[in-house]
Amino acid sequence: MLKMRLSMGGTKKRPVYKIVVADSRFPRDGRFIEKLGFFNPLLPKEKKERVGLDQERIKYWLGQGAQPTTRVARILGENQIIDMPANGNNPKKAVPKKERNKEGDAEAAPEAPKAEAAPEAPKAEAAPEAPKAEAAPEAPKAEAAPEAPKEEKK
Repeated sequence: MLKMRLSMGGTKKRPVYKIVVADSRFPRDGRFIEKLGFFNPLLPKEKKERVGLDQERIKYWLGQGAQPTTRVARILGENQIIDMPANGNNPKKAVPKKERNKEGDAEAAPEAPKAEAAPEAPKAEAAPEAPKAEAAPEAPKAEAAPEAPKEEKK
């Protein structure tokens, strides 16, 4: 299966990517069929030198059945070569971890009284019953376990 994907180059902490067509079984930075462009993520988005694409060859390989990876599809979509792919559903991934907890607490507090006002009553009734049911079976098991070793010693 043919893939249009990024092949990493550059030096430590200064990546530069080639957009290549490769067999999906080949290593990421290994053998490829053809180089179709480049991508430099260190440059600002406004600069033309950030992305360079050979549009004719990209259209050819898409016609041959090459599947772009998600990142390459976004690069091609931003350059109007293909339709922009739909955004994934990962809203918390872009937020730093320390801020996720703060936002999660702030969002959960106002929504909880509105959304869970009616369901709280049934949950409150069910919650006390569940621990009673769980506590009862645990007690006999705890008693039964020590008795068994006593009998084995005799």
